[in-house]
Amino acid sequence: MAINVSEAVSQLIQDRGMSEDLAFRTIEQMLLAAYKGNFGTVDNAVIRFGDDGSVSMYARRKVVEYVHDPIYEIDIEEAQQLNHEATEGDELLIELDPKNFSRNSIHAAKRTAAQSLRDIQKDTLYSEYKDRVGEIIVGYYQRERDGTIYVDLGRTEGIFPKEFQSPIESYHVGDRIRSLIYKVQKGDSGLQIILSRTHNEFIRAIFELEVPEIYDRIVEIHKIVRKPGYRTKIAVYSNREDIDPVGACVGMRGSRIQSIIKELEGEKIDVLRYDPDPRHFIKNALAPAAVQEVFILNEAKHDALAIVSEEQFFPAIGKQGLNVRLANRLVDWNIDVKTEKDFKEKGIVSELTKAATDLFSDAVEEDGHEELPDEIEHIAELPGVDPAVVSLLLEAGIDYIEDFINLSDKDRLQFETINAEQWEHLNAIVEKYVEIVEEESEEIVEEEAEFEEEDEEEVLECPECGALLTIDMLRCPSCGVGLSFETSSKD
Repeated sequence: MAINVSEAVSQLIQDRGMSEDLAFRTIEQMLLAAYKGNFGTVDNAVIRFGDDGSVSMYARRKVVEYVHDPIYEIDIEEAQQLNHEATEGDELLIELDPKNFSRNSIHAAKRTAAQSLRDIQKDTLYSEYKDRVGEIIVGYYQRERDGTIYVDLGRTEGIFPKEFQSPIESYHVGDRIRSLIYKVQKGDSGLQIILSRTHNEFIRAIFELEVPEIYDRIVEIHKIVRKPGYRTKIAVYSNREDIDPVGACVGMRGSRIQSIIKELEGEKIDVLRYDPDPRHFIKNALAPAAVQEVFILNEAKHDALAIVSEEQFFPAIGKQGLNVRLANRLVDWNIDVKTEKDFKEKGIVSELTKAATDLFSDAVEEDGHEELPDEIEHIAELPGVDPAVVSLLLEAGIDYIEDFINLSDKDRLQFETINAEQWEHLNAIVEKYVEIVEEESEEIVEEEAEFEEEDEEEVLECPECGALLTIDMLRCPSCGVGLSFETSSKD
C-alpha cells in the first residue's frame, strides 16, 4: 500500500532545515525500523519512493514448493495468486501495509525516526557552524542556569558560560546578545555552540565589523591584549602610507571607536600605532600616558625603563597597575616606569649603568679593551658613570656620547657644578669604552709635513757650542764664532 509522504517531507525541510534527500532518507530509516520490529530483519526489505511523493514497502520472498521460513519464502500457490506467471525459484516483491505491523514495531520506528532527526540535525548544524568559528552572531537570552546563559540562535541554542561573560555586563530574559562563536563541538546532549564576549578575537571581529579598512586588510591588527570589562589595548599598522591606522579605527570625531565602546558597555579602548622599534612601541603602548624617554636595559631579557613626568606617572601605571601590565603584554617587554624626578634625584641612572655593564661585560677584545655594543648611544648607559654628572648633562641637553665628545673646553666651563675630578673621571670612561676616530685629509697631513721641514731648515745649531741659530745670523750669539751657511736646492 503506497503512502503519500510529500507533506511530511515538506514539513521536515521547513522545520528542521533539512535537504530533500535527508528528509526522504529519514522516512526510509523509519520504515526499515518498523519492518525490523515486525519481522526481526531488514535483509529482504525494499523501500521505493514514487515521483508523486508516495512511498511503498515490500518484502522480497522466494517462491518454493514447501515453506520453511515464511519471512524469506512464499509457497508457489500463494505466489501464483499474486502473479499467475510465478514459478518455483522466482523472487516476488510482496507489498506490505505498515498499519498492519505490531504496536511495538511502530514504536521502534518512531524512536528511530526521532534519533535520526536528532543526528541529522546535529550533523547539519555542526557542518554549518564549525566553519563560522570566530564570527559574530546575534541571539536572545532564553534562560539561565548556574551562571550559564542559554542563547536562542534561531535553529539551535548557544551556550554562554559565566567565565566568558564580561564582569561589567548584566543580562535579562529576552535581551539581545552579540557574541563570538568561540567553539563548536558535539556532545552527548547534542551540538554545543560555545559563545564568548571576553576573548581577544571578539574584539578583532568587532573592529572588522566597524572598521572597513580592517575588513579589507588595508589596516592590520598587530596584537590585542585585554582585561575584559576594564581596558583593551590594540596595536595597528597600515599597509598604505596615505592611511592613518589609528585614525581609521577611531573614525570621524570618534564615531567608530565610540560605537565599539558602547558595544562593550563602556570598556576603555586604547588604539595605538605598532612600531618595529621597541623604544617607540613601548612609548605608544603606555598610552594614554605621555612618555618622555625609553631606555633599553637588557635587550636579551627584554627589560626597559620608561621615564615620565610626575603628572603622567599614574596614567602610565594605571589603576592597580593595569595600564603598564597590558603594555608589557602588548610589546612583550618588561617595562619599569619611573618619574623624571626619580630618574634625576634617586640614582635611577645607576640602574642604567649597571644594566649597561651587564649587557657588554663579555664584550672584550683580544687586547683587553672593552667595547660598547653598537646600540649603546647614551651617556647614562656607560659603565661606572656618575649619576649626578649625567643628570647635570641631561639638564643641558647633553644626552648622547657623541654630544659629550664634541664639547669644547669653553662649553665645559659653563658647568660650574661639575668639578675637574668629575670631568677627568668621565673622560677616562669615554676613552676606555668608546673608540674615537679622527679623520684627517691628505692636504692637512702634507701641510704639516712641509711645516716640519721648514722648521728643520730654519732652526740650526752652532758647530762650536751647540747654541740654536737661525740662517740669518753671521756670528753665534753665545760663543761669537763667525758663521756662514750654504743652501742646497731640493728636487
